[in-house]
Amino acid sequence: MSKHAIYLCRLYSHLLNLILDLQAKPCQTAAMKEPRDNTQFVKIEHAAQILRAGDVVAMPTETVYGLAGNAQSDDAVVKIFETKSRPRFNPLIVHCATREMVEAIAEFPPLADILADKFWPGPLTMVLPKRDDAALSDLVTAGLDTVAIRMPKHEMARELIRQAGFPVAAPSANPSGKLSPTTAQHVLDGFEGRVPVIDGGPATEGVESTIVAVHDDQLILLRPGTISREALTEATGRSVLDPQDKTIKAPGMLLSHYAPNAAVRLNASDCVDGEAALNFGNSELTSAKAKLNLSAEGDLAEAARNLFSYLRKLDQAGVHTIAVAPIPELGLGEAINDRLRRAAADRN
Repeated sequence: MSKHAIYLCRLYSHLLNLILDLQAKPCQTAAMKEPRDNTQFVKIEHAAQILRAGDVVAMPTETVYGLAGNAQSDDAVVKIFETKSRPRFNPLIVHCATREMVEAIAEFPPLADILADKFWPGPLTMVLPKRDDAALSDLVTAGLDTVAIRMPKHEMARELIRQAGFPVAAPSANPSGKLSPTTAQHVLDGFEGRVPVIDGGPATEGVESTIVAVHDDQLILLRPGTISREALTEATGRSVLDPQDKTIKAPGMLLSHYAPNAAVRLNASDCVDGEAALNFGNSELTSAKAKLNLSAEGDLAEAARNLFSYLRKLDQAGVHTIAVAPIPELGLGEAINDRLRRAAADRN
């Protein structure tokens, strides 16, 4: 073979390899980007498929966004704990779409019926005796003989559960101990795009559900929320008791929780250098760094809606401490102050 022919053969071979390489690159690029498909917002139908495949997805509720997984699957529940870095002794709330789904999991005493008729669907979680035949992962209840259960008001959450075909365990969709997410973007930021999320808009309540244990004829408030103890008493005619021990029987009972990166200083009457200010009503904390008012009108419902979002914004100002003005303890103020006290607690 002549030198010219050899040259042409080599050139042809080089060009062929180049063409094949170029054809392969789009596939390689797609493969590299495939894991980032999870960073995109997903529709309910796709989210239900993700749940049925045993994975987790973030869903909107009226309280905060939840990290949902199949409550019947040990593997799915483990993924919830691992994604959040959540301690497994901390039980999860089971979310249901219908009363039939609830009653297949929990015993329903008459007092629970009254509460369900009044507040479901809505931001009330009841801790009830778990049925012996409940199709539920033991990891959800942290080995307890009770189960925390609620029916969310947000229609997208209930539709997701209906399409999935099973109840979902769903703690707040954020790394454990950090600020709860009230928008889909908060979820993406918190998990750095690793968790797919249904965008249902900003949460309308802004703080997690009220949790009440129903024991025979007694109501025990385990976590305050937007349904106040006064509302519970009005609905049932019974006083709402406080727990007598510190055993973790429901989510949100850890001493340090809901925390920004900055320290939180409560009942502040002024700000010092390097602090951000979180006001309420006519309080006038001033800060050279940043300041926000939970509700200039002194509206506790507005303050609850803004709480986590405003703490997040002030945290992003790079301050070492957020000084918080006093907030009344009455009604919804009990829930707001509960979250603030846990945010301000020692994190060691």
